[in-house]
Amino acid sequence: MDLDLDDLLTKTSRTFALAIPLLPEPTRRAVSVAYLLFRVADTFEDSTTWPREERLDALETFVELLELSPAERSGEAKRLSAAWLDRPPVEHEGYLELLRELPAVLAQLDELAPAVKQLVVKHTVRTTEGMASVVARADERGNLRLGSVRELKDYCYIVAGIVGELLTEVFLHDSPSLATQQRELEQRMRSFGEGLQLVNILKDAGDDAVDGRVYLPPSVPRAELFALARTDLEDANRYVQALQRGGAPRGFLAFTGLSLVLAFAALDRIEADGAGAKVSRQDVMHLFETLERKLDGGGVLDLR
Repeated sequence: MDLDLDDLLTKTSRTFALAIPLLPEPTRRAVSVAYLLFRVADTFEDSTTWPREERLDALETFVELLELSPAERSGEAKRLSAAWLDRPPVEHEGYLELLRELPAVLAQLDELAPAVKQLVVKHTVRTTEGMASVVARADERGNLRLGSVRELKDYCYIVAGIVGELLTEVFLHDSPSLATQQRELEQRMRSFGEGLQLVNILKDAGDDAVDGRVYLPPSVPRAELFALARTDLEDANRYVQALQRGGAPRGFLAFTGLSLVLAFAALDRIEADGAGAKVSRQDVMHLFETLERKLDGGGVLDLR
C-alpha cells in the first residue's frame, strides 16, 4: 500500500498541511517528503522524554541514515524506527506514526528526481546537524535558554531559514523561468522561513517554557521581538512578489502566499491577545478565499 503523504502531513503539521497540497507536482511531492524529514529531526530535537545525550545520538544517527545509499538505508531505517519507538521521544501520536512510517518516507525520497533528492538530503542534513549544535548547548535534561536576539536569529535560521533555502532551490529547479528572479529570491529566502518560525515561537512560548525551552530572550522587550518578526514577514512578502514576477506557477504563489497570510494574521492575534492565541478556522477559510481572489485578480500580490 502506498504511503499517504497528505495524511501524514495532516497528522504532523498545521499550516503546511494546508499549504503543501496547493503546490503542483512534482514540487508537491518533493516538499512533502522534505517537510516530513525535517519533522523527524524536529521530533528528536524537541523530545520531551529523552535527555540531551539521547537526543544528540538520535540526531547524529539520523544524519548517518540519510547519507546511506538506498540499498543500505532500507533495512537500517526499519531497525532504527523500531528502536526509536521502543523508547518514544514524544507522546504526540502523529509524530510517532511518522517514525513508524520513516522507511516509507525514505522510499519516497529515493523516487524523487536525482537533483531534487540531493537538495532534500543536503538541507535536511544541514538542519539536523544545526539542531544537534543547539541541543548540545542544553543542560543534561535538555533544558535550553537563549540569551540574545543573535542567538534567536541563529536558531530560526537553523530550523527554518534553511527551509527557505531548500524551497527556493527546488522552485528554481522545477520552474526555470524563475532564473530571472534568482538573486532577489536568494536575498529573501531566509526571511521567508525565519519569519514563519519566529511567529510560531511567539505563539508557543508558554508551552515551550513548560517543556524547558525558552527561545525568547527574557531581557529583550516583546515589542522588539514582534518588530523583528514583522520585518521578516515584510521581507517574505517581497519574496512572494519575486516569485510572481518570475512567472512562478500559481501553486507556488498559493503555497507561499497562504503560509504568509496565516503568519501575518497569527502575529496580529498574538500581539493583541498574547502567547497561545490562534487564528480561528473561520478566519483561516476567509484568508484563503481572500488569497484566491488576489491570485485571480492578476495584480501585484500584497499579502500584508
